[in-house]
Amino acid sequence: MTRIIQLTGALLGTLIGFALGLALLQRAGDLIDEANRPAFLTAFVVATLLFGYLAIPYITIYPVRRAVEKLSEAGAGEFSLGVAAVVIGLLMGVLVGIPLAQVGGVLGSVGPPVVSLFLAFLMLAATMSKRDVLLPAFAGIIPGARRGGPSTRVVIDTSAVIDGRIVDIARTGFILGELVVPRFVLDELQRIADSPDALRRNRGRRGLEMLSALQKDAVTPVEISEATYPEVPEVDAKLMAYARDHGAAILTNDYNLNRVADLQGIRVLNVNELANAVKAVVHPGEEMSVRIIQEGKEAGQGVGYLDDGTMIVVEGGLRFLNQEIPIAVTRVLQTVAGRMIFAQPRGEPG
Repeated sequence: MTRIIQLTGALLGTLIGFALGLALLQRAGDLIDEANRPAFLTAFVVATLLFGYLAIPYITIYPVRRAVEKLSEAGAGEFSLGVAAVVIGLLMGVLVGIPLAQVGGVLGSVGPPVVSLFLAFLMLAATMSKRDVLLPAFAGIIPGARRGGPSTRVVIDTSAVIDGRIVDIARTGFILGELVVPRFVLDELQRIADSPDALRRNRGRRGLEMLSALQKDAVTPVEISEATYPEVPEVDAKLMAYARDHGAAILTNDYNLNRVADLQGIRVLNVNELANAVKAVVHPGEEMSVRIIQEGKEAGQGVGYLDDGTMIVVEGGLRFLNQEIPIAVTRVLQTVAGRMIFAQPRGEPG
């Protein structure tokens, strides 16, 4: 389809270039020699042909595709508000165009429709930029408009879907608003699931299973968005573009994506940070029991874990390997990977 439209643009460019070239040659007079006129006309036609071939997708296909994507993502309230804005803009254009048509000439014939279209576009752009305020204000008048503003959108990253903890979080109802899974995230999950590498293939399949469970069991509504952003190559960049366009937050456990999104002023919900935040708070001097299950990095250290997965490094605990011993916490260290607790044995195990 794109190739047909490009060929049509090349044909139109050739015809328009030929007509304009002849008109320019007639007006040029003696500025262009008779011998050089065929070369000038040929160069002019080739230039307009190339311009028509290369530029017409940006005038036709891409704007239409973008408009279709926006319409498919718009809620009932946003769509109704946009239609109302276009109608009001056209009515304003009619009122302005009536006296403008009395001028006569080219301005009187071309001016009214151009002004009407310009005002319709201007009203649509202004209304959509203020839709968060207008939708609650017109609740009960515009179909689909809800008082209190549109629901908060949270767009899910591929890593968060594969991780799987989002399913348990969504079941609790702690996520307010609407979870959004864009089409490009689904496509990436499919590519990973079809990978020849067994590890990547298993991760992709797990992600698709988690997504299915999310749709079935989540208290929070889940929407599959058809947004694709073909002009943006990377999935992370697509996520940030979607978040900017829709005022959405990004749900991820990708540290690098988190940092880049923060720098761009995009709100991020990090699953790892949430997991660290809800872990039990432990203070130096606190006493507890832990089972030493492995050797630590330093000589004589033993390592155990709390029920929530927090690592405890016990100085001199290696001699109690595979035993549960009472310990006293000496210090707590918060790292990027999570919380680490350092402790020492309080006495021999009973």
